[in-house]
Amino acid sequence: MKFPAGAVALCVLLSACTGLFHSTKQPDQTYYLRAPVGAPPATVSAAEPGAGASLRVEQPIAGPGFDSSHIMLVQADHRMNFYAASRWPASAPQLIEALAVETLRASGAWSSVQDSTSPFPASYLLQITLRRFDADYTSGSAPEVHVVLECTIGRREGREVVATFVAQGAATAAADRMGAVVAAFEQASGTALTSLSQQAGDAASSHAGHTEASVR
Repeated sequence: MKFPAGAVALCVLLSACTGLFHSTKQPDQTYYLRAPVGAPPATVSAAEPGAGASLRVEQPIAGPGFDSSHIMLVQADHRMNFYAASRWPASAPQLIEALAVETLRASGAWSSVQDSTSPFPASYLLQITLRRFDADYTSGSAPEVHVVLECTIGRREGREVVATFVAQGAATAAADRMGAVVAAFEQASGTALTSLSQQAGDAASSHAGHTEASVR
């Protein structure tokens, strides 16, 4: 029995839809990072000037090459690349924002900490620029992960800059395997975020103290 040419074409299309034609590419693995646990609280406390102040973390600015969900690496001769079939659950700036908010909330230094999507006003604003968030292979076979955050904290009212500082962390992966590399990212990020939280609290406390003194 002969089939019309159109029917044959339809059968081919249906076969493709039912999986006879499929890709052999392995699906991407998605890795996440946890905020530092047990980080020392920032210095702003209920007994200090500035206690009860609120903070809003603005959407971080990505340095060149980091506005992506790829897990970036650096090789010899200034080459930037990324791990195949591996990624973060969001872009690196979004990931750092979420971790920063969680870390700052856990510090107990602020009455509230909001992310960049919050409609609520805050006393202070924190802007983060992501300068490094990569695994560096230039010194050995097991990479050293670097996280460098350039930060500016200021008053929302009047957009007054209170302080600028750098928070950074580094950790060497135990092996050149994704699990070990991600663990190093988590360790380096935890160090950087703990430093960020402490310095932001110090800056707000110092600013509030100077403001109170000038009013007297």
